[in-house]
Amino acid sequence: MEAININDFNNHKIKEREVIKRILSGEKELYEILVRRNNQKLYRIIRGYLNDEAEIEDIMQNSYIKAFTKLYQFKLESSFSTWLIRIGINEALARIKEKGRLYHLNQDFDSNKRNTLIEIPDRKELNPQDKMIRNEAKQLLEKAIDHLDLKYRTVYIMKEVEEMSLKEIAIALDLTVANIKVRLHRSKAMLKEKLFEISNDKNVFEFGFTRCDRITESVMRRIS
Repeated sequence: MEAININDFNNHKIKEREVIKRILSGEKELYEILVRRNNQKLYRIIRGYLNDEAEIEDIMQNSYIKAFTKLYQFKLESSFSTWLIRIGINEALARIKEKGRLYHLNQDFDSNKRNTLIEIPDRKELNPQDKMIRNEAKQLLEKAIDHLDLKYRTVYIMKEVEEMSLKEIAIALDLTVANIKVRLHRSKAMLKEKLFEISNDKNVFEFGFTRCDRITESVMRRIS
């Protein structure tokens, strides 16, 4: 069977269906491709539920392991990322319920106790002033998103930050497309106009390269 180059995962040269079939046939090392393709999206979705970075990474790893062990149940006609996100959301909700925080998600967060400035690989060199402005804008947007109610925050991140389709979001959250549209409209209305203008920065809640490598390596060690 033709060898797969792991480095091809970013440009998606290898079709997801082929990767999954080969993993199920015994080439479990190829699971790294699925992990790397979905790290950013899974992080952003779980980040909508929890703010503790250690918890988020723990849930990500648990989600990947559960998805791997249940991969034989995955139906190839649907998207792996949507299936993975549902697993991740269930893991996040279980963690919230376990810690008794379901009704306390919208409390103010002490900026000294959490890192709101997520690792960002710069696409181009910025001068110190531009970097400061960019970082401050990102922190303002993150804070605004954090204060949305959970059901609105999740939909907003999925659609506006991660650019999932309405159908994908509806499947992931087990809701109707109409319901998703309503929540998306309300989430936008809750954000101030100025903050919404800068929300097109797709680097918000970015899962940087170093962290992506760490999560991927940890998951692959656990399934080996």
